[in-house]
Amino acid sequence: MVKNIFLLLLLVISGSCLQAQRLNPAGYAQLQQQQDSLQYLSQQTFGGKDEDTRQKACDRLIPALVHALKTPYSFYFPFDSLKTVSTQYPKDSTFRIFTWALEKDNGFYRHYGAIQMNTKDGQLKLFPLFDNSDYAANVDTVGDNKAWFGCLYYNISQQHFFNQEYYTLFGWDANNLRSQKKIMEMLRFKNGRPIFGGPFFSFAEDSVPKRTQNRFIIEYKKDASATLNYNAEMDMVVYDHLISQTDEPGKKYTYVPDMDYEGFKWKAGKWVHVNKVFNDALPQGKVPVQQPLDQRKKNIMHPQTEEDMEAEKKAKQEQQKAARKKG
Repeated sequence: MVKNIFLLLLLVISGSCLQAQRLNPAGYAQLQQQQDSLQYLSQQTFGGKDEDTRQKACDRLIPALVHALKTPYSFYFPFDSLKTVSTQYPKDSTFRIFTWALEKDNGFYRHYGAIQMNTKDGQLKLFPLFDNSDYAANVDTVGDNKAWFGCLYYNISQQHFFNQEYYTLFGWDANNLRSQKKIMEMLRFKNGRPIFGGPFFSFAEDSVPKRTQNRFIIEYKKDASATLNYNAEMDMVVYDHLISQTDEPGKKYTYVPDMDYEGFKWKAGKWVHVNKVFNDALPQGKVPVQQPLDQRKKNIMHPQTEEDMEAEKKAKQEQQKAARKKG
């Protein structure tokens, strides 16, 4: 009897603690009101009539967002009405990242953002992100939130290795009038602080190995569309192979996809480059043919890797051997 009462008390206390670690109705209502103001400012930052209007809206958006986030347990408020502000969460929900972009009149973009940690006591722990990409001659860097390679994040993939969590960030940079970029980089936390970049992109298994990179970036033509993202079904990163449309490899703004695909596999704490992912793509570096490919032969939902193709080939050979023996 005493044991049952003790267990019941434990359940009540645990339930109370869980309830306390959530946004209360008053806080939720307050954040809803603040979100209306944030929505207006974010829209002006994105689509204001000129750079001055956009910059002023952005300058007001930053403190307004920080003020809203100071509400206890604000981490549990989604801010889903802020359509021009990207909010991304990792699988373990230990933090979230806000990012947004401001277009300059010259066609270049500056990015803003912040990492909000999911704290146990609901108090705000925030790391503002300072876009350093326009001032860094070397993009293959490792830095903290004060030396951030600015972009708009659209996905986070979480990896685990040797009792540490690693977060792969996928971002888009509208860049300038001629080209755009997609960025893949690692985020980890050291002594509770964010570290962006690191030697996690290996090309050691390529036929001609290259040095390990701290960050992976593809740049391509402004009006082209290129993929760089984590494919959960394949458990790997897949991206478009790019070639120069004008046979000028030194000019990234001429690059377009050639219907071939490359990727990265997570192995022993690194993203290891895979030179060819799909079996039905064009040979690397070849310009797409004028006649469209037979789409009936393409199965994007269940693409094959080179390993899958080799296994399928061996299975067919075994079947042929068995058939010959029977004959």
